[in-house]
Amino acid sequence: MNARTPLAALKRTILEADARELEQLQQVLAGDSRKGVQKAFDTRRKQLERAAREEQRIGGLYAFDASHGSGIIVGLDEVGRGALAGPLAVGAVVLPSKPHVALLNDSKQLSPSQRQDVAKVIEEVAAAKAVFFVSPGKIDEVGMAAALRLAFSGALQAIEQQGTHPDVVLVDGNPLHIDNRETNVVKGDAKSACIAAASILAKVTRDAFMVQQDSTYPQYGFSAHKGYGSAEHMAAIREQGLSPIHRRSFCRSFDQASLF
Repeated sequence: MNARTPLAALKRTILEADARELEQLQQVLAGDSRKGVQKAFDTRRKQLERAAREEQRIGGLYAFDASHGSGIIVGLDEVGRGALAGPLAVGAVVLPSKPHVALLNDSKQLSPSQRQDVAKVIEEVAAAKAVFFVSPGKIDEVGMAAALRLAFSGALQAIEQQGTHPDVVLVDGNPLHIDNRETNVVKGDAKSACIAAASILAKVTRDAFMVQQDSTYPQYGFSAHKGYGSAEHMAAIREQGLSPIHRRSFCRSFDQASLF
């Protein structure tokens, strides 16, 4: 590999190099002033810097969990609190310390395809996992505060029914007082690996459920908005009334809405 190597082959080699190989190539090609070569070096250098930052971020998530002790740690997070339709979902995940799951993050920071990919990895590597739903009817009956406690408690119980008994329960958000092992982490899906995993698993599972509901109630467009209050969803409620999976207590402003 030298300055006489064809440009296309050089660029390909540079863009596939790891950090050590890139340093060696820069030494070998120090005298190659072709713009294509220099651009390839710049591109690959930035790629490796981003990868290093991401590796550091992921490592920080796992280090946060490890800072809570060497016992079994479960992370819990909710999805669907503010939706007008569909269940409240709480995910619960116990992760091993290795391997690290790439792209772990608050589920809202990932694209739908990224969430799907990461959820598959979580399913494969998790020591224990569960997603617990609280139905719209139950939310209407007991209110959101009680529904949240039901959902978080249900997800934790589902983990323990699998034979996994956590020493620490990391809960995203404010205190819920569901368990004496509970530790609350504000914005935990951006700080904790297991909470981020729970966030992703809950989001993917609930989204899939709402897509299924779209075939039963196609007039509402659930596959697009997943039950949240988009302009299209609210217009459909005004025109069609409420479906059995709407939260009536969340839709009181729709005077023409009726349950069918």
